[in-house]
Order: sequence, then C-alpha cells, then structure tokens
Amino acid sequence: MSKGVISKDEDYSQWFNDLVIKSDMAEYSPVRGCMIIKPYGYSIWEKIQAVLDEMFKDTGHSNAYFPLLIPKSFFSKEASHVDGFAKECAVVTHYRLKNDGEGNIIVDEEAKLEEELIIRPTSETIIWNTYKGWIQSYRDLPILVNQWANVMRWEMRTRLFLRTSEFLWQEGHTAHATAEEAVAETEQMLNVYADFAENWMALPVVKGRKTANERFAGALDTYCIEALMQDGKALQAGTSHFLGQNFAKAFDVKFTNKENKIEHVWATSWGVSTRLIGALIMAHSDDAGLVLPPKLAPIQVVVVPIYKHQEELDNISAYVNSLKKELKAKGISVKFDNRDTHRPGAKFAEYELKGVPLRVAIGSRDMQNGTVELARRDTKTKETTTQEGLSGKIESLLEEIQNNIYKKAFDFRAENTTEVDTWDEFKRMLDEQPGFISAHWDGTSETEQKIKEETKATIRCIPLDNKQEEGKCILTGKPSTQRVLFARAY
Repeated sequence: MSKGVISKDEDYSQWFNDLVIKSDMAEYSPVRGCMIIKPYGYSIWEKIQAVLDEMFKDTGHSNAYFPLLIPKSFFSKEASHVDGFAKECAVVTHYRLKNDGEGNIIVDEEAKLEEELIIRPTSETIIWNTYKGWIQSYRDLPILVNQWANVMRWEMRTRLFLRTSEFLWQEGHTAHATAEEAVAETEQMLNVYADFAENWMALPVVKGRKTANERFAGALDTYCIEALMQDGKALQAGTSHFLGQNFAKAFDVKFTNKENKIEHVWATSWGVSTRLIGALIMAHSDDAGLVLPPKLAPIQVVVVPIYKHQEELDNISAYVNSLKKELKAKGISVKFDNRDTHRPGAKFAEYELKGVPLRVAIGSRDMQNGTVELARRDTKTKETTTQEGLSGKIESLLEEIQNNIYKKAFDFRAENTTEVDTWDEFKRMLDEQPGFISAHWDGTSETEQKIKEETKATIRCIPLDNKQEEGKCILTGKPSTQRVLFARAY
C-alpha cells in the first residue's frame, strides 16, 4: 500500500482504517461516531442495494418507508426489546432553537416536546403500531415489507463501516397468519443473505442460530450468517429473527382467522447493513489495497493507455471505445482513464489501491502487434494477450477472479476452524490461532457468559447443519449433544 500505511500483519485495526480512508471509501464526520460515505464507498453500497432489492422482490417483498422518529412510549410496550436498546437510544426532547441575544444559538426551553421522540435504533415498534391498522382478517396476510433506511445506535467505541452510531441498512418486517409461515420466512431470508454473501461478496458464511444470550431483543429465535475475517475474528454479516407474537401482543395486532377466531399475528424481522462493506474489505484485501470481487466492484475493468503523442492516444482511444461497447453489452463496467494529469504508474497504483479487479494496459506498440497487457488484482499476475476476442476473455477472467477470491476466503476459513475438547486447549487456540473454534457447551447461559468474561470469545452460532455427537462442555464438563462455534468477534 502507499507510503505511511501499516501492514495488516503488524496492526490489523490500523491497516483497516488506513485502507478505508486512503482508498476513498469513507471518512470520519464532524459528529462523533458517524461517518461520511464517499462516492466510491457508496457506489459499492448501491450495488449491494440493487442486488438485494431484486432478491427481496423475487421472494414477494415490497418496499415502504416509516418515520425516523418513534414516540418513546412505543418502546415501553415490549419489555425485552426496550431493555435491549435502551442504552443506545438517541432522544429528541425539543423542537426549536433560538438566538440568546448574544449571537449564540441555543435550545428554546419553552419548546419542549410533550413526549420525547427516539431516533430509530430499529423500527419494530413503529411498524407494528402501523400494522394494527392494516390487519383485520387472514385476507390481509401475509404482509411482506422491507425498508431501506438509516438507524441510530449511540455507540461508545466506533469503527468505520463496522460499528458507527448512524448506519445504513435494510430492515424487513413481515406479518403472518401462522407460526409455521413466519418461521419459513425467517429461514428463507437467512438463505437469501447467505446466497448474496457467497455468490456476490465471495464471502463464505456459516448459517446458524444464536443462543438465548445473543438473540435479538424481543425475538424468540435469531438466525444469522457468520463470516471469518483475515485477523481470525468473526463478523455477524446478517440476521433474521422469528419474533413470535411478542410485538403483535405488545401493539394489539389481531386478525380473524379462517375459522372465524381472533388471534395475534406472527412476525419476523431481518436486516443487513453497511457493515457488509467492512466485511468485504476485511475478508479479501491486502497490504496493497482493496481486493474487490468483480460482481460488487464499482469499476470492474480499467483501461490505461500508454502513449507519447496525441496521435497515438487517438489511435488507442478508437480501439478502446469499441472494446467498451462490447464490454458494456455484456454488463461489464469499464473505465477508460485517459487523463493526461497522471502518469501510467500512478494510475496503476491508484487502481490497485481501489481494488479494481482487472487492469488493461495498451500502448502504441500493442496497437501495432494487436495485443494488450492484462493485470489481475487478486493474484497480481500479468499476461500479454491478443486483442482478438478480448471482451470474451475479460468476461471469463472476471468470473475466474470472483471464484478465486471466494476460494481463498473459503480455504482461509477451513484452515482457521479448529475442534477442541478441553478448556486449556480452547484458551490456547484463541491466542495462538484465532478463528472459529468448534467446541462442546452445556447449553446454559451461565456457562456461556462465564466463557465470554474469561476469554472475550462468544458463541457465534449453533450451525444449522450441525451433526449430533456426545461430548462434554469445555468449561463445566457437563454432557453436550453438539458442538457450537466460538470466536472473538467484531
């Protein structure tokens, strides 16, 4: 990477922050704990949005929008939910500012709200208050709604993309006539997230269920996808919650079923956020900069001309413009960087830093020989190839790069997932070879909490494809029927 940026092996946290800023993804905002997502970073979020939005609509969901401000009284209706978010809520108490007569702008004390408003940390409360007016009969169900929005959770320790006080996300909120339908929805959306992570982000994930300690506030069951970052820490990349009838009971959302009986609605919620961009960076990038999977890269191919005279550039440009049309027809985004303010070497360094999957260099000699130079970002290998059939070669190369990035991350996870059977081995592996640790646990919240307090490792999930096997809890020695995945996490 550019001068002054630390290696990820030396200081992973600093490497990540440096990379986010120097690759022009984001920067810190004047508001503590918040960030400014710059155009290059936001274009990745737009790609994530576009793909997921289509996946949501393909599974029958529609988008809506609900208010940013939520009456405080709504939070007191579902006790476990408010307990889960109370310490993170930002509260609006006044609705007007005034001049104090000395040139200072102050809060007008006379403009106090009758009821404080909470800036949404999540929207279950206001949405279920709304659903009460939408649902009377089984004919009104299911309601399959998604919202693209921002939320605020007042974080004390923040990190760009991974944990900020304000972040962007989507939150799905669905209402169903039966528990079975709601559970099926919860599982379906988990599979949508896993599909997106693996096939678009090139990020292998473990699908699982959270323990009671790690469950979403107000949920009966939380499903998750967990990914492993290059420093051996886990990152929760998406969650899907079966809410049971908790919110329907809290907000009195009832319906008349087919047997003409009145009962409460069954609910789900599910979401992913801009932390996916953090996952993308941490799972794939290196000391030279970002490594972006082609499917989510804002620029998939960059073409850099090498020339001495305008006539040479004109000749190269005519060819490149034709190539661009061919690539565009294949749905490939391409940038032709013919700026005369930067030398080719500087351009190469810039696009390496920004993680552009494939670079094409073409000079006047290449034009004479009918060749180009291709440079892959994932392997840093170069090859000279013919101009004939180039768009087809580029298309297949991008697919190869996507698959290779996934395989590298998959192999890394496999090498850093370890089964342990004793407490001493568990503690040693956490320090010597961080990653996923598969171990037996006695199923109690007390043991889980004690392990967390002593090691800072949490149960990331109970994998959905777990094999059942007899064993003993690594801490208490009590019987266990399956292993769970532990890791230190973001």
